Amino acid sequence: MTRRNALAGLGLLLLVQIATSTKLVCHMTNWSQYRPSSGKFTPDNIDPFLCTHVVYSLATINSFNQVSPIEWNDMDFYKTLNNLKNVNPLLKTLLSVGGTVNGLSPFIGMVSRPESRQAFIKSAIGYLRSHGFDGLNLAWEFPTQNGSPAGDREKFTLLTGELQKAFLDDAKDTRLTRLILSANVASLQSTVNSSYDVPQITSSLDFLNVLTYDFHGHWEKATGHNSPLYRSSFDTGTHYHFNIDSAITKWLDSGAPAEKLLMTFPTFGRTYRLTTANTGLGAPSNGPADAGPYTRDPGYWSFYEVCSFTSSARVEWIEEQKVPYAVQGSSWVGYDSKESFAAKVQWLRSKNLGGASVWSLDMDDFTGAFCADGPYPLVNHLRNSLGFAPKPSTTKAPTTTPDPILSFCMGRPDGLYVNISDNTTYFQCFRGNTYLHRCQPGLVYVDECKCCNWP
Repeated sequence: MTRRNALAGLGLLLLVQIATSTKLVCHMTNWSQYRPSSGKFTPDNIDPFLCTHVVYSLATINSFNQVSPIEWNDMDFYKTLNNLKNVNPLLKTLLSVGGTVNGLSPFIGMVSRPESRQAFIKSAIGYLRSHGFDGLNLAWEFPTQNGSPAGDREKFTLLTGELQKAFLDDAKDTRLTRLILSANVASLQSTVNSSYDVPQITSSLDFLNVLTYDFHGHWEKATGHNSPLYRSSFDTGTHYHFNIDSAITKWLDSGAPAEKLLMTFPTFGRTYRLTTANTGLGAPSNGPADAGPYTRDPGYWSFYEVCSFTSSARVEWIEEQKVPYAVQGSSWVGYDSKESFAAKVQWLRSKNLGGASVWSLDMDDFTGAFCADGPYPLVNHLRNSLGFAPKPSTTKAPTTTPDPILSFCMGRPDGLYVNISDNTTYFQCFRGNTYLHRCQPGLVYVDECKCCNWP
């Protein structure tokens, strides 16, 4: 290869790296399997090409400071999720650990002593490796709101630093790819001030999912949006900074590198029960609207439940906050749409953030049965808005005489195969399905390395 070609190749590789550097980190929940009928969600419902990372929520920490599953079938779900990497080898999976036990964070006891932190770290590495995960997600969203003692801010800083070192040592010892370390963190400024040593933890973490939702909800006495981009004229006093712009700016001003911050896009809305004829933002309310038939959680509707509601409700746009709400009778819901996602992506790009996270896959219209807009309408729109390349298409089963390409994988083991009629593409077989991939411009598929390379 000439020097000129080598430089051209380096330039293309750099362009590819830049184009794929933005993360789309999508959470799934292991409790969504218990929703009835069309609301039931398992890893089988995940599109392996939709997100760059999938975070499995949730595992906990037992009394021996070890990572521990919560649901009876978590092990089966781990396997199903991580098998998706046979379809999309670029997909990364993380296990999220945290939540609450009897109202308390399971981290509190573990972080209290160096030896208990080391027990957790050793357990985490073994657990992630044995179940095929690529990394760990620390669900440390509300560390000081569950009765935790003073000093947990510093102990969390120690934990992230010790995990980072252990992950580096593990990679050297095993010669495996280093495990990813991320965290879900709070967005309210008061929590950021009291709970996080921002420069220190961001130096240890690969990325942080800032949970930019639940700014308002039925616990308040007036309607407010779940995830507004900007402050509204009703946000005064302690609510002045209850918006995405203030939240992310707080993390940036506190020393977080923009490329490590991910804005969280919710696929759910918060509901209210109106108490007067006023139906706008700031209208008097008392508690939540009726629970959704699938999520069955008062005050909390999935996007697919919102779709059913908006088919007959009045939909309004809050211009100053770039988000919609819908109202019918005394039921009011502030939610996100394609339009609000697009506005948020524009803001995200203006701040050069590292990408987006989604809470959660199971609350988008993952089957496409409710919103008449195909599967995952919100997350697919988010992916496109972030500028990701089109997803590879899956061939459909033939209805008459089998087509030689459509039936390529019939009878073949799972794996990658050269397309002898077009070496800029290649086939991937998985569970009898044929996936057609295309190499980056200028590259061809090389069967010896099972990769795209220079001709």
